[in-house]
Amino acid sequence: MSDTILLDIDGNVAVITLNRPDRLNSFNENMHLALQAAMETVRTSGARCLLLTGAGRGFCAGQDLGDRAVDPGADAPDLGRSIERFYNPLIRAIRSLDMPVVCAVNGVAAGAGANIALACDIVLAGHSASFVQAFCRLGLLPDSGGTYFLPRLVGSARSMGLAMLGDKVSAQQAEDWGMIWKTVPDQNLMVEARGLADHLATQPTQGLALVKRALHASTGHDLDTQLDLERDLQREAGRTDDYREGVSAFLAKRVPTYSGH
Repeated sequence: MSDTILLDIDGNVAVITLNRPDRLNSFNENMHLALQAAMETVRTSGARCLLLTGAGRGFCAGQDLGDRAVDPGADAPDLGRSIERFYNPLIRAIRSLDMPVVCAVNGVAAGAGANIALACDIVLAGHSASFVQAFCRLGLLPDSGGTYFLPRLVGSARSMGLAMLGDKVSAQQAEDWGMIWKTVPDQNLMVEARGLADHLATQPTQGLALVKRALHASTGHDLDTQLDLERDLQREAGRTDDYREGVSAFLAKRVPTYSGH
């Protein structure tokens, strides 16, 4: 694994840090490959929560344009190939991971970096953080799920304005709009994010994974389809050891100890 991605698994919490601070953690091919490897390690590690953050003064500035330099007269690059090979698998991996994914946004999250953050389950941002859909400045459209997440998080009017104007959204504005979970003082960001990850890692992991599945599916379902899905997933949840532990602890008036199974 390249040093552009740092992976630390401490107990039940896995921490992935984007680590190209001199480039605002923007992605080149080596970083993509390292992150794919890290995500696969997390998936099979037995961890029960993933915390994603960036090193230095920014979370992620998206694609490193120096890695896609286009010389005058040269053939146009196939950006779709890059998306299919790297960005789409990353978003799918985050959304399908059978554990909560917490994102701690420090500084700027721009372009694909903004949408990678929005793909996570719970997003905390430092007060100085910001989100920018910078694609329009290059004649591009939001990728990495941007055209999917934005309308669902902030509505059609705001998502259209953000995608066409590329305006910066402050952390507080993102919280007010419902784009992220909450903002915290910069100096407290990692403490709060790690505390949240530690808490989630003690909870019923399979139940939380089913919460993800149900909520993600709901946007494409009518009510009847979603009710049927809730029935099926609740049947699955009711067969877990953690459900039995939760009920036993409630009846015994004690604090439950969940195994994640």
